[in-house]
Amino acid sequence: MPKHGAILGFRLGPRRISFLLVIVGLFALFTLLFTLPNGIPTGPSLSKSIADHKFSIPKYKDKFSSSILNPFRPASHKPPEQQNSTYGGSSWYSNWNWRSPFSSSITLDENRSLLPPLQDRAPIYCYYDTTTQRSEATKEADSALLLTWRRAWWAQGFKPIILSAAEAMNNPLYDELQRLDVEPTFKKDIMRWLAWENMGGGLLSHHLLFPMAAHEDSLLSFLRRGEYPGLTRWEGFDNALFAGPKAQIAEAITQALRNPKKKSAKDFIAAVTSDTFRVDPSHESLAFYDSKTVEKSYKKVSDEVAADRDKGMKSLNLLINFHLHNTWQDNFSSGIAVLKPMPAHTSHMIEPALDLATRLIACSESPMPATCPPNLPKCTPCIPTHPMGIATPARYRNTSGLYTIGTVPHPYTLRTLDTLRDNIDVAWVRREIKRRDEWLYLVFQEHLGTGIPSSVRAVKFKDAVAGDWATSHSLWLTAEKESLPLDLDWWFGFEIPQNTTDDGKSETPVPGPERRPKPKHNPDDGPIASDEELSREPHFLERAREVAKSELEEDVRVRSAMEAWNLADTEAWRFARAFLARARVERLKWEEEESIYADGVGSDVEKKRGGGWLRWGDDDKNDD
Repeated sequence: MPKHGAILGFRLGPRRISFLLVIVGLFALFTLLFTLPNGIPTGPSLSKSIADHKFSIPKYKDKFSSSILNPFRPASHKPPEQQNSTYGGSSWYSNWNWRSPFSSSITLDENRSLLPPLQDRAPIYCYYDTTTQRSEATKEADSALLLTWRRAWWAQGFKPIILSAAEAMNNPLYDELQRLDVEPTFKKDIMRWLAWENMGGGLLSHHLLFPMAAHEDSLLSFLRRGEYPGLTRWEGFDNALFAGPKAQIAEAITQALRNPKKKSAKDFIAAVTSDTFRVDPSHESLAFYDSKTVEKSYKKVSDEVAADRDKGMKSLNLLINFHLHNTWQDNFSSGIAVLKPMPAHTSHMIEPALDLATRLIACSESPMPATCPPNLPKCTPCIPTHPMGIATPARYRNTSGLYTIGTVPHPYTLRTLDTLRDNIDVAWVRREIKRRDEWLYLVFQEHLGTGIPSSVRAVKFKDAVAGDWATSHSLWLTAEKESLPLDLDWWFGFEIPQNTTDDGKSETPVPGPERRPKPKHNPDDGPIASDEELSREPHFLERAREVAKSELEEDVRVRSAMEAWNLADTEAWRFARAFLARARVERLKWEEEESIYADGVGSDVEKKRGGGWLRWGDDDKNDD
């Protein structure tokens, strides 16, 4: 008789054993497919690179799975458009999920970029008395100095606002002040407090106080948070900077107005008790250019102010701008890196970025070029014969002392320049491109290594562009525009020297292209283009720009195919483009709002709002 197997005491025939083995095998296969992907051990480079960005394979328990990859996912509406979310051909959606590898997973729109929410800017106020009669030359000098003040604080993440007597008159205590017999200096000083309290408190600054430190400085970071528990002033600064909430400001004003000794008080501090303020001794990151400091440390400028006030204030403005620029240079001791991931054929593409780097390493005009800011007496003054270094590395390096300027090309532009072809078609895209998303791969090859998916590289790129630390250590341009953005002075916080080759004048010490310092080239970064290849680059770059803005069916089809074949590179290009566009919209909107107050002093509203620098082409009709 045939023998039967026994399992758990039950006797089974051969057919039943075979059936049981099939069931066990299917169960094992099912378990392998749905549990193994999450348990595969990763190598050290991979585990390190995705420590902050964990991804898992979606599991479809039912047809209502939320994964964007689920083919049975029900249709949903796109997120509503936010106010001021389009400009110059770019559109964006601000959301806390901005680190998603691909924006379309949230926006449900391939052309709409996902950006981080705008950080609330802590307001910082200064007072300008518009009731005083001034000549046009004086107004011009004052306005230029106030513009420098606003630009410096804006670049550090604040919202600088100029107050006038109009805000002071809105304060209920204004009428009480008018009935008092007090010193003119005390009345002028308390007017700024009335205007400040009317705005709700925060920071009150003198217009000659400037942030002169790195963006991540501890004091500047504290002030940026906008949370001031008590009324505070800074030791040695007199009336240069105050911080506090509205309620305590109102109490201090009431105390000053009703002080029996107010008639002899010269300023606000003298009219209140010593315990009104918390006095902070730490202010190494702030530079105060009051008359005492200027007379002591900058005698030449002080003499000019005494001889001709308007001319002297212009010299002081140049000196302050020089110090702001010099402080920025000292913060980046390792120099400037102009990324050039494909060095053989992208020299012309990165020319605007290289031009900006050349202007940044130059020395701004100054009446006293060998001087340092009052808060940084041991700085390294800018010397034209020993400028900062410029390098053109092929890889992104996350170094604290290095400022990075990147040029992000559209995938079509990149392939056109890499191959020096002007007849790319869909068939070529599918058959000849060996590595997808090659720009991101090359840029982050040193930082992330190989074997990392493009989605992770896209997230790392977004961090390099819009992270809290990155915005003050890098600038990312797009390759499809020939000229630089119009408002980079606001990005850096000082007036950048202009290139002398633009109009033939020698107003600043910036060298022309023939005398421009040669950037350092590392042999590991790749080959240097030959003269023949350099001469051919402009034609192919112009061809790429034409195709990029073309509405012809064939051009659109090729462009769309290139974008679909390089999803991560396209995401990076759109993200960088939209990030710059939103920064410009934010500033222009604020600038236009503030230009109607305080007689418009310190304004920098451009006559031509769009400027066109963020579009593919030069058609002003595309501006929003």
